[in-house]
Amino acid sequence: MGIPVDIRQRIGNIYASLRPAERMVATYIRDHYDDVASMTVSDLADKAGVSQPTVIRFARKLGFTGYRDLRYTFNHPTESPQSFDPLDGFDLHPWDNVDEIPARAAAGAKSMLDELLESLSTKDFRKAVNLIGGARVIDIYSVENSVVPATDLNIKLGYLGLQCRMNTDAYMQRISAGHLTDQDVAVAFSYSGSSDDTVRALRLARNQGAKTIAITNFNGTPLSNWADVCLYAGRGERTIYGNAIFSRVSHIAIVDMLYMGVILSDYTRYSSALDDSGRYIRDRVFQG
Repeated sequence: MGIPVDIRQRIGNIYASLRPAERMVATYIRDHYDDVASMTVSDLADKAGVSQPTVIRFARKLGFTGYRDLRYTFNHPTESPQSFDPLDGFDLHPWDNVDEIPARAAAGAKSMLDELLESLSTKDFRKAVNLIGGARVIDIYSVENSVVPATDLNIKLGYLGLQCRMNTDAYMQRISAGHLTDQDVAVAFSYSGSSDDTVRALRLARNQGAKTIAITNFNGTPLSNWADVCLYAGRGERTIYGNAIFSRVSHIAIVDMLYMGVILSDYTRYSSALDDSGRYIRDRVFQG
């Protein structure tokens, strides 16, 4: 059975931007065209030696809504290829009007916040708040886009007088994790839940006895396997050309939730700490 030229072109167009595991999927598809048409997502993941979320992510980077739609195209090679639609409600084409982008981006962000509220467990959220509030040291791990919400959490908890550490260097993240104890908490941000450096740091932190919190969008990923508490920000992946540009929206919302939750857990203590923090930097306000 022939493979639609469109799929070959899409693989070629995005191959250089793929992560190593995603390239393994692309390579397997190129080498086993006829076999892939009959494979489930589990079959392809096993054959390519990757996780199922990686296969789904790869399919969406090709512009499909998921693996099922990619497989459908393999089985119906004579039908017109799908239009590029890697982000629900945010398909992007060269002929689109740039003036429409703000409204569409805002709609995508609102949709992700709605998914966050549906996905987040209040029981797990309460556990995370209690762990953070009672920790001796709070270690924070992240890479790439996830550095944005991680930095926000570090700043907010610092204002509350909590002892936080955040390193953007992967080596230092692991060293920091290795010095944690059972009195400490490690918080890891990863949209996919499969970022190697982040997973390794969280795993080491847990092995050292620290309590671990993962903020992610996928269940059953390596990161969630090493977390005592998982805060899920959505039900799946939303990307545009393979980049999870909106992951910051829901993850920063979770940071704000944790910040408010910690304050409420001991309002007198933390409101006083905020007053102190404000006083310490009052002279930094620009006077003109």
